[in-house]
Order: sequence, then structure tokens, then C-alpha cells
Amino acid sequence: MPAIILYFSRTGENYVSGSIQNLTKGNTEIAAELIQQLTGAELFQIEPSSPYSFHYSECIEQAKNDQKRDARPQLVSYPESLEQYDTIYLGYPNYWGTMPMPVFTLLEKFDFTGKTIKPFCTHEGSGMGHSEEDIRKLCPKADVRHGLAITGARVRQAMPEIKKWLEK
Repeated sequence: MPAIILYFSRTGENYVSGSIQNLTKGNTEIAAELIQQLTGAELFQIEPSSPYSFHYSECIEQAKNDQKRDARPQLVSYPESLEQYDTIYLGYPNYWGTMPMPVFTLLEKFDFTGKTIKPFCTHEGSGMGHSEEDIRKLCPKADVRHGLAITGARVRQAMPEIKKWLEK
């Protein structure tokens, strides 16, 4: 069963355990790499052409404005095709209750009919938000499974919960 991990992640200032910390590797990227270790799935990072700010407060304002405008930011690149994959692991941080808008851009680019989408999300207390519902709206002919919400501050210790989620 060929699989790919599509993920959006951000380095720079992030809110972690109640304070702002500078991350040299984003929490969602760490989670994606753990999933890759367990599944052998290919990795693809979703990157907007105009990256969000390094500074946390500016980033969250940019993300909020993107969401209010229902923006579809242009991406640096796209996977050539997703036809060969049965399973899509879709990773993202929770931005304002859902996925960052670049993830919406990618989901609208491809036909996910017959695909299994397994979402995973990093957060600092807001869980999956309404992202699973949004994925189902964007990919109505996909089998969207129950997602895994990972607290960003604990992502490096998340292997046991990731294993358990993958076994479902």
C-alpha cells in the first residue's frame, strides 16, 4: 500500500508550553519524520511561495488574515502526482482552529477519490479543531480517518501515540 506524507511545518518563533521559543525544526516536520520512520512513506513538505513570518505574533496575524480572506497561497511546488498512493498522511499545525491555508491550496489541486487520508496535527491545546471536517469538505470522495492531535511541546516523545494511531 504506497503512502506519502504531505505536511506543512514552520520553523522560527513558536508558542510552546506557554512561552515563545525559536524552533530550528518545526513540530509537524518532526511528527512527519516519526511517521516516516514507522511507515517508510515518502515525505513532501507543503511550502508557500511567500513564507509566514519568522516572528510568532506576525505569523499568527498573517495566518488569521489568510483564513479571513479564504486565501489559497501559491506553493513553491506540488507533488508530480498522487495517483500511485493509496494512503495520504496529512500533517499540519493547528492555525486558528484548522489547517494553514497552504494546505487548502494543495488539497484543492488533486483528486483524492478513493484515497485514505490520515490527518495529524500539532497544537498547544487546541487539538484538531475543525480541520477533519474541512478535509472532508475539500475531499468528499476520500476516506478521511480520525486524526491524531499531538501537543507540539511533546512531539519528540510522541512515538508511542503515533504507533498506536497507525495501528488503527
